[in-house]
Amino acid sequence: MAKKQQTDFSLWVEGARLRTLPLAVAPIIAASGAAFAMQAFDLTKTLLALAVALFLQIGVNYANDYSDGIRGTDSNRVGPLRLTASGSFKPRTVKLVAFGFLGLGALSGFVLILLTSQWWLLAVGVVAVLAAWFYTGGKKPYGYAGLGEVVVFIFFGLVSVVGTVYVQAPALFVIPETWMLVLPVAIGLGLYASAVLMINNIRDIETDAPVGKKTLAVRVGKKAAKVIYLVMIWAPLAIGWTYLKINLVPAFVFPMALVLLLLPLTLIVLTARTPKENILALKLTSNAALLYAILVAIGLWKLV
Repeated sequence: MAKKQQTDFSLWVEGARLRTLPLAVAPIIAASGAAFAMQAFDLTKTLLALAVALFLQIGVNYANDYSDGIRGTDSNRVGPLRLTASGSFKPRTVKLVAFGFLGLGALSGFVLILLTSQWWLLAVGVVAVLAAWFYTGGKKPYGYAGLGEVVVFIFFGLVSVVGTVYVQAPALFVIPETWMLVLPVAIGLGLYASAVLMINNIRDIETDAPVGKKTLAVRVGKKAAKVIYLVMIWAPLAIGWTYLKINLVPAFVFPMALVLLLLPLTLIVLTARTPKENILALKLTSNAALLYAILVAIGLWKLV
């Protein structure tokens, strides 16, 4: 019995898609650097923002597993195990677990709102939860219409970074300089989050197209999708280096540290012939987002 429980637990861990979690952590790290530079850093609020991000990320992963599984989208895909499509667990069980994590994310967000008294953020939270579910859920999921990268850019970049800084220093957002400090960071991380989704969808072009899942990669084709992906991973480097190079010692540390990861990643994507190579690229892209956030945070901390 214990062995079966251990096996089930490992399946749930795999279903949570841990390789995507750096996308939830990265914006909080970068936002913490910005808040620290603004002398507004609050550990409790930062940890709550991290809880929101992690719970929603895991929730959306389970929600996608459920929705794609019952649609048959995952029936012939190549990649990590899917709980619903593989029959490992009943669809209803996967759906309930997805709702559970989305609920935990909503609860964490509500506590954060209580601490800040920024009640209008309730609307943002509701939209975030709905976006998590309707990516692949509902009758007309936006992920099947090629809008996934746009929504990911908004929520994993703009909302996550700006929101985390805002709950710590709402009064400072009336100052234009605050937006100038935060927005470049949010844009860079939004692009990396979109890149992770893009490489995932490039991997699945052959299985998504026949079942009507018209992701951006399916719509533009593999070659164009790879070009868009490469722009997404290299553009943040230019943004970060131009924005922060004067705060790093020596200045070449920021571009070189990331280039060492982006160069092999670019070669993998350009030469990839199998889904396994794209899975490796997905993992490395998530790591690139995390590295980018850490380097940006270091640069911002040096402003103090």
